Amino acid sequence: MIEISIYTEFIKLDSFLKLAGIAGTGGHAKILIKEGEVKVNGTVCTMRGKKLFRGDEISFEGETFKII
Repeated sequence: MIEISIYTEFIKLDSFLKLAGIAGTGGHAKILIKEGEVKVNGTVCTMRGKKLFRGDEISFEGETFKII
């Protein structure tokens, strides 16, 4: 599991994908989310603006990221 630190109350899913290096651009993040390739806390999430908080886990291609 890879831990990613945020310094705000929350981060939106598309921004998180860019921060974690999963997506290079916002457009790429949008495609990954829309195609159902990203899970938040074990459930597929297709909401680009989903707010993520500390403790949330994001999964993509077998890798898990935790927000701390």
